Amino acid sequence: MTLRNSTELLNTQTKLRELEVRYDELRADLAEDPRVRQLTLLSLKRLINQLKEEVTRFESRLHHV
Repeated sequence: MTLRNSTELLNTQTKLRELEVRYDELRADLAEDPRVRQLTLLSLKRLINQLKEEVTRFESRLHHV
């Protein structure tokens, strides 16, 4: 995925914040099945990191133009 414009950047930043909130909520939720919880946390963390990279790349391209 490559962000192409500021609208995509804003949407990605919004999604990133939502995922980070969900990640924090799930970390605190000990009622979930431990295995499912751990797999979900890993998946969320992977997606969070991917979105952070995309935001960083886009911002980096803006500053180098």
